[in-house]
Formats: sequence, structure tokens, C-alpha cells
Amino acid sequence: MDAVTEPLDVLSGVFGHREFRGGQHEAVAAVLAGRDAVVLLPTGAGKSSCYQVPAVMLARRGAGTTIVVSPLIALMIDQVAGLSARGVAAAALHSHQEDDEQRAVIDQLLRGELAVLYVSPERAVKDSFLRLIGRTRIALLAIDEAHCVSEWGHDFRPEYMRLRELSSQIDVPVIALTATATPRVMTEITSSLRLRSPVIVRGDFSRPNLSFEVQHHKGDESRYAATIEALERAGLRDIRGGRAIIYCATRKKTEAVAERLKQAGFAAGHYHAGRTALARDRAQRGFSSSRTRVLVATSAFGMGVDYPDVRVIVHFQAPGSLEAYYQEAGRASRDGAPGHCVLLFGAADLMTQRRLAERGGNSQRREDALASIERYAKASACRQQLLCAHFTGTQDHPACGTCDACRDPGAVRERKLEADDARPIIQVSLTSTQQQLIIEAVGSLRRPIGKLNLAKALRGSTCKAMTAHGLLHLPQHGALRESSEAELVAGIEQLITERKLARKGRKYPTVALPGPRPTREGDPRRSRGFIKTSSMTIELETYRKRMARQLKWKTYMVFQRGVIAAIDRARPTSLDALARIPGLGPAKLARFGDDILAVVRRHQ
Repeated sequence: MDAVTEPLDVLSGVFGHREFRGGQHEAVAAVLAGRDAVVLLPTGAGKSSCYQVPAVMLARRGAGTTIVVSPLIALMIDQVAGLSARGVAAAALHSHQEDDEQRAVIDQLLRGELAVLYVSPERAVKDSFLRLIGRTRIALLAIDEAHCVSEWGHDFRPEYMRLRELSSQIDVPVIALTATATPRVMTEITSSLRLRSPVIVRGDFSRPNLSFEVQHHKGDESRYAATIEALERAGLRDIRGGRAIIYCATRKKTEAVAERLKQAGFAAGHYHAGRTALARDRAQRGFSSSRTRVLVATSAFGMGVDYPDVRVIVHFQAPGSLEAYYQEAGRASRDGAPGHCVLLFGAADLMTQRRLAERGGNSQRREDALASIERYAKASACRQQLLCAHFTGTQDHPACGTCDACRDPGAVRERKLEADDARPIIQVSLTSTQQQLIIEAVGSLRRPIGKLNLAKALRGSTCKAMTAHGLLHLPQHGALRESSEAELVAGIEQLITERKLARKGRKYPTVALPGPRPTREGDPRRSRGFIKTSSMTIELETYRKRMARQLKWKTYMVFQRGVIAAIDRARPTSLDALARIPGLGPAKLARFGDDILAVVRRHQ
């Protein structure tokens, strides 16, 4: 059997896969040829096959055991169980074993009966283990989650830095594997482990079946609403709707979010390192068996997670780096079906991550990592392009066509502007009558203008700009001459902050009424620059903003502007008819449906 067919025979006969995926065969060929290798494959791309296939082949040839360094006991146990089920002689040495169980594994190793042995990085550099492997034949050294070796990786573990002691003890090929290494981290893996001219394998980091989305939030209430909306959109109330993972930055937040989701009717559990081992095991088993469909977790629920039908990954708070984000988001829809990954981002998340990392070492590494997740959150470009470029260092990735930036770039820019404009409300002394007069003035405008020119017009200015913009004939011209220009500008800003007015445009921002403003053919005011909005649209927009204030949500989370336009066109008269409007799920119908129908009836 030749060098090409033998790996395929093992892949098919032992592991049940007919062909290698991108990068796998290259990695297998490298170590079988006696070369070191650094393998960068995205989460779910099958990194384990890169060392398990050669391990089986080398064991059959009598070359010895493959040592796999793995950072999590739970991951070791799962991998050993999976290999054993396929007839591969595999075992692990870890601290959860009884002494006699460890002795049995050591005896198997010394007799040359093991194809694969999993150990932790802490055990791998112990003198006792180094002496042990000196008494038997070792064929290959595999270092999983190799980004942990780098201070610039998101999961730095000092023990990984000492693995060079293990590699120098045995003269065998070394394969280092990771899903989350930037070019800088890849270089450090090579140097820290002292690899010899390694073959570099980089897979395709695009996940065409996943749609990525970023939403900007300040408080928890709007985040709860966004999370529930994402779960409902994925059909998580339906028994066939798959599963979801909600990631939080802190243990306290996981418990609060899980409780809120339970109150909303979801079968939710929570997982974090502060729970007892029994509680964590129950939470994981409940999720594995789908008794709980939603698991709220910290990053402690991480490496080795491999469920095929996780349809939604929501990051309730931003993680500490883009590497951590993509590793966790990549756990969605491993079976290739469509999945949705939502990042709920706010500036406070960065402060939370800084606080969590206070006891860590390299502050520059932390700030660089936070800068990467902030750039991603605030960008308007294709999310998949940004993620692929971050890990590969190249810019030649096609747009995905499915993320929020590809589907609706205008909405992404609007949300980013909302986030950028989330400053403290300016305290002004304008009365409600004066504020209403400003709103009426904006409604009377022939064309949009900036807030400074609006303030000048309200004070009665007769400068050239007033003539150029036709503001001398504005009905409210001079109506607020007793107020200062600064007070009026601040008042306009406050109305924008309260969503009673809207800012339009980016390069030259102007002031306008919020909501859609459709024009109609034959409208006599069209030629003079006026735009007509239906009274029902105005009332629904007012209702939308009022509910957002009451619920402390973002306005678009009540329902989007496109929903208002669809309601105006369809004029539904029943909840069944209203349910056919895109963008209104069961939860929103239950909460807002009767109010919306009451508005429609008033405008029939």
C-alpha cells in the first residue's frame, strides 16, 4: 500500500471518512515523512485527524506510541472514548484517575500496547514522565491547542513554554495544532517549541454556513431582548430547533442570563468553573442529551465542544480577543447546516475584560487583543472577510453574502453611529413646548439641514445660509429667539438622543424626523422638496420609540422600520394576518400585537 492510499485507507476504515478535508492530508504527509508541522485549521475542521491517522499508521508499523499534549481532562476523556470505540488502543494519564488506573495505563505504555496516549502539559514536563517515555518507543509528539504556548495567544499557559523540554527528550516529529493563531502566534509557536523547518498548514477559515452579526448595546435589558430574538429566530422553542450556546464573560452573568431565559420559557442551563464538578457535569450532560436546549456558559465550556446542531452562538458580552470569539463562534452548526453567530458588543465589555485580566502579565498583549475585537465590532465590512484576514494575514477572501454587513450595510452603519453617539444626555432647560416646536420645525423643512443651521433659523438669523436653504420662510423661523444658539443645538442633540429626531447622513449629518418617509407619485409637495409620511406610520414609529424607552431596548429591537412599512402596506386586521409580516416573531406578537392592531384600526 503506497503513501497516498494508506492514509486514506486508515481514514476510511478506522474513522469512517471517505476523503481528507482541506489541510489534513498535507499535515499527515508531513509527519509521516518525518517533518515537524504547525497546523492552523478553524474550529470544526478536523485537527485531530492530522495526528490520529498517522498515530494509527505508526503504531501498525511498530514505530511506537503517539504522545498527545492536551490542556483539558474532559477533552482527553472524550478523545480516548472516541478512539477506543473505533478500535484504536488509546489511553490518558490525568489527575482524576485512581493510582491503580494510572499504573495500568503506564504498564500498557511500557509494553508498547498504546497507539495514542493523552497527557496534560503539566504532566508532560514532569521529570517522572520524561523518565517514563525514555523507557519505551515514541513515534510522534502532538501538541493540541498550541496557541497556548504564545504570550500573544488568547489562552496563554506558562506550562506550554516548557514543552520544548519534552520535544528535546525524544527525537521524533512534532505536530503543533491550533484553531486560533494569528501569523504572529504561528511564528512564536515555531520558535518556542524549537521546531525544525516545520511544514506550515493553513486551512480555509471561511464558514459559508454561518452568518455573523454584531449588535451594539449598553444595558442588559436590550441584550436580553436580542438574545431571546436570536433564539426565537432559530426556532429554539421548537423541539426540532437544535441547540444554542450563550457565552458570558463572568460567572455571575451566566447565572443571571440563564435565569432570565428560563423565565422566558426556554429550557436553559448554565456552566462555569465556579460550580462543583457534579453541577458542571449535570449541566453538560443535560445539554448533550438536549434536555436543556440552551446552555449559558463562560469560556470554561470550550475546548473539545463538538455538537452538530448548535444553531445559535450568542456572545452576551464581548470576549477578550478575536481569537477567542472565532473559536467559540465556530462551534455553531458543525453539521454544515445554517447557523447564526451574534456578538452583543458594548464599550463596558472591554472594561470587564480588563478587570478579568488584571492579574495577568502582558498588558500590551491584552490591549492588542481587545483592540482586535473592538475593530471587528465597529467595522462595516464583511464579517467573514475580517475573520479570515485576521488569521491568515491575507486580504484575498471573498465576501460571504450572509453576514449583517453583507445583507444590510446601511443598518450596520446606522447601529455603529448609534453606538458612537451614545454619550451622556446633555442637560438643557428647554420646555416640552419648545421641544415640540423644534420637532414641528424639522417636519416643515423642505430639505434636510444641519442642527447648527436649524438652531440659527429658530433664533431668527438672516445670514446667507438661511436664504440658501429657504429657511427664512420656515413657519418657526425666529420662534425661539430668546434661547441661545448653544442651548438650541444641545436641545436638538437631546431630541436625537431620545429618538424624537434622527441624524441622517455621515459625512454631512443632517436632522430629520425618525422613521421611513416614502414619497408618492402625484404628491403636489414632491417637487418642492417635501416628503409625505402616512399618519399610521408616524403613530407606529411613536409607539415603537415609546416601547423602547419603557423596556430600555434599542428602538430597532421593538421592531424594525421595515416592519412599519410592511404593516402600512398590508393593513392587517387580525393577529394571524399580522403574523405574516416579516420580522414579527411569536414573542413580539404576544407583546405588541394587540397594540399594533389598535393603531391599524384607527387608520382604516
